[in-house]
Amino acid sequence: MMTSDQSRPSLKVSIAGVVLKNPVMTASGTFGSGMEYSEFTDLSRLGAVVTKGVSREPWTGNPTPRVTETASGMLNAIGLQNPGAEVFIRRDLPFLREQDTRVIVNVCGHSEEEYLEAVRFLNDAEGIDLYEINVSCPNVKEGGIAFGQDPEKLCRITDRIRQISAHPIIMKLSPNVTDIAEMARAAEAGGADAVSLINTLTGMQIDVERRRFVLANRTGGLSGPAIKPVAVRMVYQAAQAVSVPVIGMGGIATAADAVEFMLAGASAVAVGMMNFHNPHVTAEIAEGIENYLVRHGIADVNELVGAVTG
Repeated sequence: MMTSDQSRPSLKVSIAGVVLKNPVMTASGTFGSGMEYSEFTDLSRLGAVVTKGVSREPWTGNPTPRVTETASGMLNAIGLQNPGAEVFIRRDLPFLREQDTRVIVNVCGHSEEEYLEAVRFLNDAEGIDLYEINVSCPNVKEGGIAFGQDPEKLCRITDRIRQISAHPIIMKLSPNVTDIAEMARAAEAGGADAVSLINTLTGMQIDVERRRFVLANRTGGLSGPAIKPVAVRMVYQAAQAVSVPVIGMGGIATAADAVEFMLAGASAVAVGMMNFHNPHVTAEIAEGIENYLVRHGIADVNELVGAVTG
């Protein structure tokens, strides 16, 4: 607890030895690569910026329409469109290096070889603190199932990336599984330095007047406040199953939401869909967490991690 002479609590957290000034980061795919939001948000107020997905070669993404609003959320089927690692290193990374925040690069691929090629290429770039490996990508060589839906494949790809990576790796887990704890353990067994969850839930929307699928891809990833109770439950289960840090995300809109994830076992949190609704929200949540600690007389934000009782 805070003593009377401590005016402000500590917000610092450590993920695989990388110290963040506070536990708030952006969720991949909702914040560009930082530059796009920099005129709205002071990036130095964030613990980390997580980039949109970066593949070795450019990806064009899915056909349009690929985004639609839902009750308390949104569906997206962007398809991880990105210009590739070479453009990211030349255009986006120099900007991020100038910001007083940690840089986490989200890595994607359609095969183990594509993931490995992307990581090898990124290893030589200056200014990256951690990788977040998006294992919700479809494995084109295994019938389209996501790497994150098969514990053996998840363990194997984690191990292969861990062996070549120049930076700690966070495995971003898919919620579209029967047992999230099993997947978290598989990632840890493969050498993951941390896990992040949840990625989006698979959903669908149909236009009843036109009797057509709203998204060209038919299905998309559901995000936003609608998925928060599912995300909190899965973060709790994952945190109970592994000893590595857990980064929680899924419907975080307020500082209270972020605190809820930390009480469930998350060491840090990522804010996603709400960036579209309020581009200032990440910094506001970081400030709100600090105010919560002051209000409750808590000296260190890490005291919240897994502190749920009853």
